[in-house]
Formats: sequence, C-alpha cells, structure tokens
Amino acid sequence: MTSGPTWKDWSARPLRPRAARRHATPRRAARPAAHPHLARLRGQLSETPAIVFGPRLDILAWNPPAAELPCDFAAVPESERNYVRMVFTDPMMREIHPEWEDVARTCVEVLRMEAGTNPTDPALTAVVGELSVADQQFRVRWAEHRVAHQDFGSKRITHSVVGDLTLDRDSFRYAGAPEQQLVLWSAEPGTPDAERLTDLARAPAPGP
Repeated sequence: MTSGPTWKDWSARPLRPRAARRHATPRRAARPAAHPHLARLRGQLSETPAIVFGPRLDILAWNPPAAELPCDFAAVPESERNYVRMVFTDPMMREIHPEWEDVARTCVEVLRMEAGTNPTDPALTAVVGELSVADQQFRVRWAEHRVAHQDFGSKRITHSVVGDLTLDRDSFRYAGAPEQQLVLWSAEPGTPDAERLTDLARAPAPGP
C-alpha cells in the first residue's frame, strides 16, 4: 500500500497565487445619439428653443435658439452635458434660473424616477455619486426619495441680453426612442416674452 504525499512533498511544490478578485467598476454607458427624427425636428424649429434629452437628462442635441437660451452647450465637454449636473455644478445655472431651488428639486426628482426605472444603470450611478460628493443640497434632496415626471410647465429665465422671460416648457416623447424626449420652450404670441424670445433666436450664433 503506497502512502499519499507527505507535508514535505506539498511544501516543496510552488504555491499558485490566488486569482485576485476583480471588483467591477461602474462604467459609464456610451452616450446615445439623438434619434434622427428628433434631431430633424429640432433642426427645423428656427425660432423655438429645442433640446433632445436622453436618459438621466443627458443633453444629446439642440438648435441655435436653445444654445442662446441657457448656454452654448457646444462649449461644455460632451461627458458633462447633463442638465442635472449643470444645474448643481455650474454657477451660471443659478444666475439664469431665479427659481433655482424649484429647478434643482425637479431635476433630482426626475433623476430619482429614472433610478426607479433603471436601478442598475452605471451612468446613473456615476452621476448620482459625483453630485452627492460635489453638492450637499443634492445629497439632501436625493435622500428624500421624491419622484417626478415633468412633461410640461413654465420656467422663468433671467437672460443677460434680453432680460427676464417666462416660458412654457413642453416635452414630447417619440415612440421610436422612448428613452429620449424633445423639449420645447415657447411663449404666447404677442406677449413681451414672445418678443424677447424672437430677439434671442435671431441673435448671432455663439462663436467657436
């Protein structure tokens, strides 16, 4: 009867290191492109500010009037073109939104609803983590667990060129890309707000 390997036999064998456990690091999903139909509609609106938003309120496309209204989105790095992120981290957004508290609360509630729909979205996790570190007010609002779905409403904007405007906000979702929405800002024809919006739309396009 042969005996099995002794302790010395085992100790003489080279040790094989355990495979290191790899912890999955959340990676941001590739930013989707605006659906061609939404992009076409956006481009055909010559005097109405229009923005195509994706999941998490990522800014996917816009027309020249929209670039004149809140800001020139082309000047913002693509990885940072998220409306919620801009509201909480860009001081300019606090200047153009006289009711910034309401805007910030709605942004967080929309983002919270997105989290309920896509709880494992790594891009959403990245945005929430970044803003939770960067802004205490975001952390407080996020912890309230309130949700919202905003399809229409009004918004006051203080513009450095044309002054104060109160605009109607309407959101349209396209069945071919339900995760995207076309958002328009408009004003009642014949009102001072409509005149200011027209003046803004006819202003020279932002430089490079």
